Amino acid sequence: MFEGQPKALYALSLANTGERFGYYTMLAVFVLFLRANFGLAHETAGLIYSTFLGFVYFLPFFGGILADKFGYGKMVTIGIFIMFFGYLFLSIPLGGGSVALACMLGALLLISTGTGLFKGNLQVMIGNLYDSPELQDKRDSAFSIFYMAINVGALFAPTAAVKIMEWAQTTLNVSVADSYHFAFAVACASLIVSIAIYYCFRSTFRHAEGGKKKAEAILNKAQKPQADDTKARIIALCLVFAVVLFFWMAFHQ
Repeated sequence: MFEGQPKALYALSLANTGERFGYYTMLAVFVLFLRANFGLAHETAGLIYSTFLGFVYFLPFFGGILADKFGYGKMVTIGIFIMFFGYLFLSIPLGGGSVALACMLGALLLISTGTGLFKGNLQVMIGNLYDSPELQDKRDSAFSIFYMAINVGALFAPTAAVKIMEWAQTTLNVSVADSYHFAFAVACASLIVSIAIYYCFRSTFRHAEGGKKKAEAILNKAQKPQADDTKARIIALCLVFAVVLFFWMAFHQ
């Protein structure tokens, strides 16, 4: 599975590991943070949490449209910096007043927008690495490695969030409410690592960043699918969407 894979796959996978680590670190304690810092009711905290997730999974649609016009690499770069500032704002302790609440909502908007630009377009870049005939048969195993890297980041994120909060409470004597900001700071630091990896190894995947010219070339080369093929693909997509919908509903309960 690992043999013959391009270096760019590991660079992009590690960059995504850092981003996912930060995302799941933040997500692991976010509802608890809303309750402890702002004193919100379960229903209100759940509404904010679910709305945020809705934006996270819906905005990649627009991120893809922008990437077709301006390039996948450019959108990934902009997205990761927007996410960084979102986590940075969350990591700043501003208390539990209305100003802090507004800043928190603004930070969520930044994180969801950055994720919309970053998440799907990085996966397209992974796929673009395997356009050449000699690498096409390695595309499936490449995505297995890519998602393995995602799960590694997600695996350690909740533990990291709890441990850093415990350390802040016992070593620095900060309150429970303020200790959540240290978990968000860890997410912020993980984005810095992702940015460093992305830029250090960018030369290995620059050819996969795409852009308007490449999108037009692909459209010009593509053959118009037959009506029966289109119908079969739409049915298959609907079946996948139905399964994925209920999976993520259960996952985030």
